Amino acid sequence: MTRIFCKPRLSMASAAMFGTVLLHSGTASAAAATITRSVDVKAAAQDVWSLIGPFCAIRDWLPPVGQCIEDGKAPSTRILVTKDGKAAFVETQVARNEAERSYSYKFLTSPLPVSNYTATIKVTAKANGSSTVTWNGSYTPEPGQEKAASEALLGVYDAGLAEIQARFAK
Repeated sequence: MTRIFCKPRLSMASAAMFGTVLLHSGTASAAAATITRSVDVKAAAQDVWSLIGPFCAIRDWLPPVGQCIEDGKAPSTRILVTKDGKAAFVETQVARNEAERSYSYKFLTSPLPVSNYTATIKVTAKANGSSTVTWNGSYTPEPGQEKAASEALLGVYDAGLAEIQARFAK
């Protein structure tokens, strides 16, 4: 058996210094973040689910979305285009539970400064005949973009949930 020994090019101290430089130069990934928003809706859970449950129905209740194109495959993928046509998101459904009135999806591509984004939208029945819609997500913001990522996603969640609530406020 032949063994080949190579002389290391970096000493342990040099390797540690290199790692420290990388860490402080912004190349290290930001910590994962989560957000959750909920809204009470004056409607039965099944009625709310009928509005928001279809994967491309998001165009009907998320104000910035102008167009939703669904591929019709399983798992379903949708392309969301903003009303001004300046941004597009490609999302794929990763889980769906009709009995629990929920679905989960992830970004394949997005103009937002995030990676590893996944989210779940769920409608829960309340004892009084109304319901609660909960939208939660987890993501990794791009380094230095933590605040921008959080503000953008919270703005989307809040706008969508407010629209759902308004649809059933009558």
